[in-house]
Amino acid sequence: MAVRQIKPDVYWVGAIDWDRRLFDELIPLPDGTSYNAYLVKGSEKTALIDTVDPTKKDHLFRNLDKLGLDNLDYVVVNHAEQDHSGTLPDVLARYPTAKIVTNAKCRPMLQDLLLIPDERFVEIKDRDVLSLGDRSLEFILVPWVHWPETMMTYLKEERVLFTCDFFGTHLATGALFAGDDPTILPAAKRYYAEIMMPYRNNIKKHLEKVAELDVDIIAPSHGPLHNRPELIIDAYRDWVGDQTKNEVVIAHLSMHGSTQRMVDYFIDALIDRDIAVKPFHLTGVDLGRLATAIVDASTIILASPTVLVGAHPGAVSAAYLINALRPKTKYASFIGSYGWGSKAVEQLTGMLSNLKVEIIEPVLAKGYPRAEDFAALDALADEIRAKHAASAP
Repeated sequence: MAVRQIKPDVYWVGAIDWDRRLFDELIPLPDGTSYNAYLVKGSEKTALIDTVDPTKKDHLFRNLDKLGLDNLDYVVVNHAEQDHSGTLPDVLARYPTAKIVTNAKCRPMLQDLLLIPDERFVEIKDRDVLSLGDRSLEFILVPWVHWPETMMTYLKEERVLFTCDFFGTHLATGALFAGDDPTILPAAKRYYAEIMMPYRNNIKKHLEKVAELDVDIIAPSHGPLHNRPELIIDAYRDWVGDQTKNEVVIAHLSMHGSTQRMVDYFIDALIDRDIAVKPFHLTGVDLGRLATAIVDASTIILASPTVLVGAHPGAVSAAYLINALRPKTKYASFIGSYGWGSKAVEQLTGMLSNLKVEIIEPVLAKGYPRAEDFAALDALADEIRAKHAASAP
């Protein structure tokens, strides 16, 4: 890995993980990721901001060696999750006089996760400033982005904001800066959808804290740095805002073709009414793509056959995910089929309790769909069109 200079005496010293394809045994990483760590040299003190995943600790130490770093005064920990903090014990062993700088919520988490002793900590409060001599670091608490202890670090003299997971992107790339690369924002949106979306109301408030600062560069803990910070900030304002788009996401599967026939018909019905449709077959779906699609959609449809009186396990899993991610979706409904009886609608409705949605009358077919079932699907499409039009800006 190459050391990259961001500003005078400010360096990227992290690691790129080109081959990682799954995060937390849950989140697909089709394009890998990076673990960004930063070194700031002041006239009197030196600070490392965040570390790297333990699997890449050798990369971090090689980069610090390239800079001839014999002494380290501080390790700033913006977030306790181990892909950023996991190398801390090794860093503290290598630099025995270094102190961890973090907040009161992060300190006990690091002690629980990494068994770090009390004497290695310097505890700071919101808006405290740490002097490095000719440079200073200001700490800004941003709780619940996406853990309760998260904070940002602002290098005031160089106008660099180190945001940890905030504004991050799971993307392995040799490019240090995002610039105006058109591939970056879609990847950042996926990251937001998978990780940040459940906390969008908190993020709204924290965006105002960012707006108060004079920032040239946003330096997150994953993916490229944003040297045009207004692009990612404006994107986040859109994603966390309350406005949705004239889009319907359909998460669907079928066992013997009945539900699939209804889905196919319904997709055409929506397209005929000038509604954008994003269907996702739940067998083998990339959950990141599904999560990204529901960021903006006005309506979510779950389509499932009946299994043992309830919804198909794949639809249950999708409902659980959607409920956990808490999108700003306004409407939801269900379509599907059954043989002799079904409680699928009641089951799935109960699983969307975190969503502030209006449930539109579902369409369930007994057996293979008939003319009256297709008519009901047309009526559902008409109602969705009317509701989208009424809620448009």
